[in-house]
Amino acid sequence: MPSWVKDPSQFTLLINARSETVLEKPAFRNAMKRRRVLVPADGYYEWQDKDGRKRPFFIHRRDGRPVGFAALAETWMGPNGEEFDSVAIVTTAASPDLAVLHHRVPVTIAPEEFERWLDGLANEAEDVTSLLKAPLAGEFAWHEVSTRVNRVANDDEQLVLPITEEERAAEAPKPAKKAAPRKAAPEPPEDDGQGSLF
Repeated sequence: MPSWVKDPSQFTLLINARSETVLEKPAFRNAMKRRRVLVPADGYYEWQDKDGRKRPFFIHRRDGRPVGFAALAETWMGPNGEEFDSVAIVTTAASPDLAVLHHRVPVTIAPEEFERWLDGLANEAEDVTSLLKAPLAGEFAWHEVSTRVNRVANDDEQLVLPITEEERAAEAPKPAKKAAPRKAAPEPPEDDGQGSLF
């Protein structure tokens, strides 16, 4: 949330910052100059339509090393002293191999470039824009995972493991039950002129 927002309840949070326009957009320009951060992760999830159903994939470095996502941070301060810290992940166009999952990817900063990215005093924003690029082809790998990742209550190491055949079978859509044939409504009895309450 940019610091200049007057009413946070009227502002939609910006979770991604496009690398191509990060120096131009008022929402990100100042953060790009002085509040560059890294978000550490083992990987990230992307959903893809597969056989008519949305399926999650876990994307991670092929060598298993952790990832440092390029991000921008802001602290919004309200008129009554309240504070709200927020972060937006920087994204860029996907390399051809990752583009099969999604046309955009988070920017990952190489470990040897962490200090350069983070040091806003020594490195101007224009000087670090060259770091905002897609991973090299083959640098990342991915595999399908269980749809359990779609429930906040689930938070365990199983969420990054490849889906098993048993899990896939359990997650398969159940065949629709056939509706029982409707019984024909009974014919009303012939009116014999003797009105009835029943």
